Amino acid sequence: MVAAGRAAAGRRRMHCAGGRPAIKMARPTTNERQTMQAFVQRSLIGAALAAAMSLAQAAGFTLSSPDIKPGATLANTFVFNSFGCSGENKSPALKWSGAPKDTKSYALTVYDPDAPTGSGWWHWVVYNIPADATELAAGAGTANSTALPKGATQGRTDFGTAAFGGACPPKGDKPHRYVFTLYALKTDKIDAPADASAALIGFMIHANQLAKASFTAKYGR
Repeated sequence: MVAAGRAAAGRRRMHCAGGRPAIKMARPTTNERQTMQAFVQRSLIGAALAAAMSLAQAAGFTLSSPDIKPGATLANTFVFNSFGCSGENKSPALKWSGAPKDTKSYALTVYDPDAPTGSGWWHWVVYNIPADATELAAGAGTANSTALPKGATQGRTDFGTAAFGGACPPKGDKPHRYVFTLYALKTDKIDAPADASAALIGFMIHANQLAKASFTAKYGR
């Protein structure tokens, strides 16, 4: 009976193991454990250094405008000339410096997150700005502009045009924020359709982003 019981138990163990004898895994030796630990430590240190270098590069990347101080109210020069607004609808001058060394192109967006649309409002989209560019001239955001750096392309904004569209929040709203953001990209060209939405271009920008720099202004009426 004892022998039969042992045989049955053996069959159960064989069944649980898929009908195969259980295989014992050899424990790693002390040297193997030390080697694995050293590899993990080197990997973690390498990742930390890469992240630190990326942050350091991003920290030195700045965007500014001689026409607009961060946090200031936009002048009438940069206000839309329709929808009940009567501004000059000119794009401001922008300058930047400190981009990562691997930057191959830039893209610029101007965005109002406070617009009552559920998805904000895109006021300006410029992409394929060459890597050697360091500024956009005042007024360069007109339709079919020749004042943009060579190769730069304007995308369609929420006004429906491929040009700068100034601030024009609903009357009575608290002042809206207008976020100017320049992206340093790891690609020299974004192949977006000519009629691509700002959201689609934004997706392609973020997929190629190395770093970004921004400032925010405000406007209300």
